[in-house]
Amino acid sequence: MIKEVTNAEEARMGKLRLLEALLFASADPLDEETLATRIGPEVGALLDSLRAHYAPRGINLVRTGAGWAFRTAADLAPILRQEEEVSKKLSRAAIETLAIIAYHQPVTRAEIEAIRGVVTSKGTLDILMEHGWIRPGRRRETPGRPLTWITTDHFLDHFGLESLRDLPSVEDLRAAGLLDSRPVLLGLGGTGEDALVSPADSDED
Repeated sequence: MIKEVTNAEEARMGKLRLLEALLFASADPLDEETLATRIGPEVGALLDSLRAHYAPRGINLVRTGAGWAFRTAADLAPILRQEEEVSKKLSRAAIETLAIIAYHQPVTRAEIEAIRGVVTSKGTLDILMEHGWIRPGRRRETPGRPLTWITTDHFLDHFGLESLRDLPSVEDLRAAGLLDSRPVLLGLGGTGEDALVSPADSDED
């Protein structure tokens, strides 16, 4: 009996080590379905064990969208972060468009333009797709069947979010000083005093 228990524990530890190696070696987050093909149906319990094991360490196992990945512990990130000069920063139009998609998805281009109050150039959406932050969603079952836009798991991973539920609320944005009295852009449930940024006069990429 003792030997059987020992063998079972050894098998579990072997799978736990393999899971750890797979996650460590992958450049991108891995979803449970992919991991289950290598680990087995108990992958969910093993992920929880591995996350608990790394919780007090310098790197943590975190869930980002549908995937899992090792990331620097949140409290250490500011210490390790290096300021890098970006050759081309995101334009105001791209930042506004990304914010609208994040909070209103699935959202069509026409809806983005209605919220911003200006025409959205194809280049703006292309830039966001190049970063891997947005992708086409389902077409609306309305005349013309317009394409919708949604954020990706890479968007969640890049901004350190486990799911879209972790996006800042109106209260969080107000506390951070990001809401002011300019016209509403995101339509986050308020009037003029609940705006993140004001509508742009033009869509410059």
